[in-house]
Amino acid sequence: IDLVKTRMQNQRGSLAGEIMYRNSFHCFAKVVRGEGFFGLYRGLLPQLMGVSPEKAIKLAANFTMRDLLTSKDGNLPLWKECIAGGSGGACQVIFTNPLEIVKIRLQVAGEMTEGTRTGAIGVIKELGFSGLYKGASACFLRDIPFSAIYFPVYAHMKTYLADEDGYNGAVSLVGAAMIAGVPAAGLLTPADVIKTRLQVKARSGQQTYNGLIDCAKKIYKNEGAKAFWKGAGARICRSSPQFGVTLATYELLHEMFHLDLGKSTSTS
Repeated sequence: IDLVKTRMQNQRGSLAGEIMYRNSFHCFAKVVRGEGFFGLYRGLLPQLMGVSPEKAIKLAANFTMRDLLTSKDGNLPLWKECIAGGSGGACQVIFTNPLEIVKIRLQVAGEMTEGTRTGAIGVIKELGFSGLYKGASACFLRDIPFSAIYFPVYAHMKTYLADEDGYNGAVSLVGAAMIAGVPAAGLLTPADVIKTRLQVKARSGQQTYNGLIDCAKKIYKNEGAKAFWKGAGARICRSSPQFGVTLATYELLHEMFHLDLGKSTSTS
């Protein structure tokens, strides 16, 4: 799903013959037909390496900030919830951006018909340390508001779906987390499109971009406002269940360790 999202977002419709995929389903089918089923899993290694520490940083930062911002009477206004969530998104970028740019370049490598396709190590060598943070501004633009939306919505949905005793089982936790992922992922698609365009290495003849603002202007001028929503469906289909499993697992482990350690929720 993530590979389909990336390829849809990287389509630059200003050139003749550049439209390779009509929609996400066509992209999925074309990848399987042209590159085999495992072509859908290009860029998997950076994903596997990055998803655990990325989520750990995001969750730890958010819930730590929620504890710090909660008043002594237990009150946490919505604007403070957004600050706590946004801090989680900001903290993860330092780890996320290098892995994402490697992953994205591997995901689009299957479209190349000429030249040697490189692996993760080759991409890292080509980029160098500073190059691994290319597109970081767009990553901040995406991840900070994503988390600022996601975590408050999740917290309120969790309360809404709790039983009469205020308890959330695995099903309600997954449901709350998946529901929260829909607006957070959907609304931040334009920032994700810009990030993808900045991080993909442009092929010969393709439109190039010089920073976040220049990228946004050129996308709008050459492809129209609709281009900012490319891959939105695939992005929601990926992020919603991913965070559903992540948050439910976190909450259940949190509860388990709390019971074992006999400490307060904040301390555990």
